[in-house]
Amino acid sequence: MARNNDDMLMEDELAAAFLDEGAAPAPANTAEAEPSAPADDDGWDNTDEFPGQLAVDVYETADQLVVKARTAGISKSDLDVSLSDNILTISGVLSGGEDEHTTRWHIQECYWGEFSRTIALPVQVREDENSVKAELKDGVLTITFEKEKVEAPKKIQIQ
Repeated sequence: MARNNDDMLMEDELAAAFLDEGAAPAPANTAEAEPSAPADDDGWDNTDEFPGQLAVDVYETADQLVVKARTAGISKSDLDVSLSDNILTISGVLSGGEDEHTTRWHIQECYWGEFSRTIALPVQVREDENSVKAELKDGVLTITFEKEKVEAPKKIQIQ
């Protein structure tokens, strides 16, 4: 998983806080501790909300290009797959993470809601309906494309 510099800085600061033996110990009484910045009701800073990222694998065989995406918990009716000019878009809605009786979250790591992933396919594929197959099985969406037959370059004689 790629990390940006801001993530690394935060990890470095956390590591320094735990590993710095020369630092003064934190006050034992929480009343002596400095007040922290106000947080949302759930205790998390939600200012950087972003849509879920759909994980994919893309590989090819001699005749096909295959795209696999982890789609556990998503029904066929909540998925939309489209192909235009060799650009594949997979989008949908992952529902089920909301419970109207929830009063407080303790851990929320799963993404629930709308997602979309657009991929420029690395090889030219046939776009007719008979050349593309999509299957959803055991939480994995597999899309198989027939590769476009590319003729070898023809040698042109110079006269």
